[in-house]
Amino acid sequence: MGLERSSVSNTEKLVSTLGGILGISLVAFFSFQVTGAAGAALIVPSMGASAVLMFAVPHGKLSQPWPLIGGHLISAVIGVLCYQLIPVPFLAAGLSVGLAIGAMHVTKSIHPPGGATALAAVIGGPAIHQLGYAYAITPILLNVAIIFAVALVFNNVFPWRRYPAGIVKFTDTPGPAAGKHPLIDNEHIEQALQDMDLLMDVTTEDLRQLFTLALQHARPMQLSAKQIRLGHYYTNGQHGAEWSVRQIIDESTSPDPRKDMVIYRVVEGHRIRSSDSCTREVFAQWASRELYPQSPTK
Repeated sequence: MGLERSSVSNTEKLVSTLGGILGISLVAFFSFQVTGAAGAALIVPSMGASAVLMFAVPHGKLSQPWPLIGGHLISAVIGVLCYQLIPVPFLAAGLSVGLAIGAMHVTKSIHPPGGATALAAVIGGPAIHQLGYAYAITPILLNVAIIFAVALVFNNVFPWRRYPAGIVKFTDTPGPAAGKHPLIDNEHIEQALQDMDLLMDVTTEDLRQLFTLALQHARPMQLSAKQIRLGHYYTNGQHGAEWSVRQIIDESTSPDPRKDMVIYRVVEGHRIRSSDSCTREVFAQWASRELYPQSPTK
C-alpha cells in the first residue's frame, strides 16, 4: 500500500513549523539554565517530540493537557526510581521505559515522548542524576509548563485550530435539541475501538465528525436557499485562514430571490465579529454545510 498524500494545507504546515520553533526555543533556553548543555541535550529531545504533537496535531488525543503533563511527570518519577533502585544500567533503562508505558496506560495519560523522559533519567549522566526526584519538577514540569503555555496561546491565535480539543464550539451533527441524533454516536466508536483493542491518537468526537463528513462527501449535497434559516450557523468548509462560521441574525423574506435577504454575523474564523448581508441564494452558495453549537455562543 502506498503512502497517502497529505491533506494538510501549506498554511497549516507553516503554522506547525512556527509553533515548534517558538516552543522548543523557550524549552531549550530554560533547560540549559538548569542542567547545562549535557543535561539539556538529553531532555530537550523528549520535549521536541511533544512539540510535534502539540503543534502538528493539536487536536490529537495524545496532545491534550493531561497526557502531556501526566505522561511526562509520571515517566520522570519512574525513570528516577529505576535509576536509584536498579544497579544494572541497561536493565534500569528498559524498565524505566516499559514501566512508564504501563503507568501511562493505567492513568490514561499516554504521551509517547514520556518514554524519552523516563530514559533520560537513567542515562542522563551526573547533570541529571544529581537532581534526584527534583528532575520531575525542574526541568521536566517547567518545560511542560512552557510548551503547554506556548501551545495554548499560539494554537488559539489561529481561528481554525483548537487547543485543548474540548474548547471546540461547533459540531457537524445536531444534538437532541435539534430533534435529531448523530448517525454514529461516540459510544459506538468507543465500543468499536475496544473490539479492535486499538489506541488511536484522535478523539472519538473527531472520529464521529470524520465519519459524518465522509458520508456527506459520499453523497454531495448543495444547500438550498430554503435551508438557510434564521438563527442557524453555517460554515464554508474551507481550510486554513479562509475558514469561517456565520450565523444568520436577521432576514427579510421575499418570494423574489433577488429581494430575499439575510443578515449574518461571523462568529468564528475569517473576519470574526464582522457582519454583512446578501441574498439567501448567495449565502447558500457560500455555505458548505450547517453547524450546531456545542454550547451557547455569544
